[in-house]
Amino acid sequence: MSEDKNRATAAAILPLVGGAANLSSIAHCMTRLRLGIRDRSLVQDEALKALPAVMGVVEDDTYQIVLGPGAVARITPEFERLAEEARATEPAAEPPTTADELAAQGAVLRARQKARNTTPGKLFLRRIANIFVPLIPALIGCGIVAGINGLLTNLGWLPSVVPALAAIASGFMSLIAVFVGYHTAKEFGGTPILGGAVAAIIVFPGDANITAFGQKLSPGQGGVLGALAAALLAVQVEKWCRNGVSPGRGRSRAWGRVPEALDVLVTPTLTVLISGLVTVFGLMYVAGEVSADIGEFANWLLAHGGAFAGFVLGGLFLPLVMLGLHQALIPIHTTLIEQQGYTVLLPILAMAGAGQVGAALAVYLRLPRNRSIRTTIKSALPAGFLGVGEPLIYGVSLPLGRPFITACIGGAFGGGFVGLFNQLGDAVGSTAIGPSGWALFPLVKGDQGIVTTVTIYAVGLAIGYLVGFLATYFFGFSRQMRTDLNDDDAVSHSAPGTVPAASAPPATSGTSTKLESAQ
Repeated sequence: MSEDKNRATAAAILPLVGGAANLSSIAHCMTRLRLGIRDRSLVQDEALKALPAVMGVVEDDTYQIVLGPGAVARITPEFERLAEEARATEPAAEPPTTADELAAQGAVLRARQKARNTTPGKLFLRRIANIFVPLIPALIGCGIVAGINGLLTNLGWLPSVVPALAAIASGFMSLIAVFVGYHTAKEFGGTPILGGAVAAIIVFPGDANITAFGQKLSPGQGGVLGALAAALLAVQVEKWCRNGVSPGRGRSRAWGRVPEALDVLVTPTLTVLISGLVTVFGLMYVAGEVSADIGEFANWLLAHGGAFAGFVLGGLFLPLVMLGLHQALIPIHTTLIEQQGYTVLLPILAMAGAGQVGAALAVYLRLPRNRSIRTTIKSALPAGFLGVGEPLIYGVSLPLGRPFITACIGGAFGGGFVGLFNQLGDAVGSTAIGPSGWALFPLVKGDQGIVTTVTIYAVGLAIGYLVGFLATYFFGFSRQMRTDLNDDDAVSHSAPGTVPAASAPPATSGTSTKLESAQ
């Protein structure tokens, strides 16, 4: 299919899905163009099916147009370019002055950012994050039990219960590699149980009897990174067994495919055997070295440049979330928890949410006559204090522009404070990933007493609140912005005492200051 024909197909599809304004995301898989649709009623199904290049349509979590392998990879870039050109020609909108307008603009910004995050690299990171997100509830539950157990141990209470709590808290972590392998295979199109079986090799006690690279292996060596790599390899071996390997473009028949009559016996055996041998005699050692280097680097970074590192991490975390790059941190967090019992990075990153809360409070005070925006902030603040920042980000600070930047400054100072104490030898970490803000208190852990660790984290939050507030109050608005947003006409756009339906977008996991699979 020529470039002009690809563009012509993309141009034919765009108006039939409601135009660029009706799209919240654009992505593709092996055969389908996957679109996020805002208004389903604007999509013309029958007209789409009538296009020569369209093989069919499927409606799932996204609207999927079947274009076939090869064609979809060529048509999608043209479709994205046309959508961007269409958006660029849209007339400039008036500055948002009410919560309804802010929420609408925030939704557009979020959708555009999500569309930009559909590059192959970011999609891969999103898939990696999807592996770990299902593990978060167990990490949180076991982390809280571990905290209770530590408290009982320090106080000398219930000595007969402490061993049982230790088993409950540690059981999941001892087998986390198996769960990572299972979900990796599931995410990348393999048989989940085969991914788990190969990953289970990593935690098998008998690994202590195996020598690789001149060294004795140890059970658990390589951790979650080794399990991830082992399961990815298992998926590829399984696909090779079932689909074969094509010797070249000019031939349609692949070699190496296992006959269907033998598939149930041969494919699982070869998958476990080949992937297992590579895991034992290669991946465990390599992943173990990488995991150790990650832990050593994180400790070195905060020990030698804690304040500066915390300042940078706390200030840049929300932009990383918007770019989709925060998902690369999830395996790092899990590796640190597996090695040290807690991740020292999460409390620093949690300061980004504190900056958002402080900025929202300043916006509330700076706009005394804009009842609509103030109502939005009041409804979103409780979630913000608990570390769910999406309503404040997309409903208030990001559409306004400057307050988003000043909120990041607040997060930077909070992160710098927590990082400073890491540099001074008072490490502050979290025994699980997911929660943030006040919700992180039950999971806070460090190398000092619990009172010291919790105090450092609490003061860091307070600094984030304070600096985010002050930076926004004094630098978050131009004089013209304050005039427009406090204007009588702006206030009259929303009825007194009403809460706009779109003013506080629902909080979802994986976004804002939480470390889940983000968008």
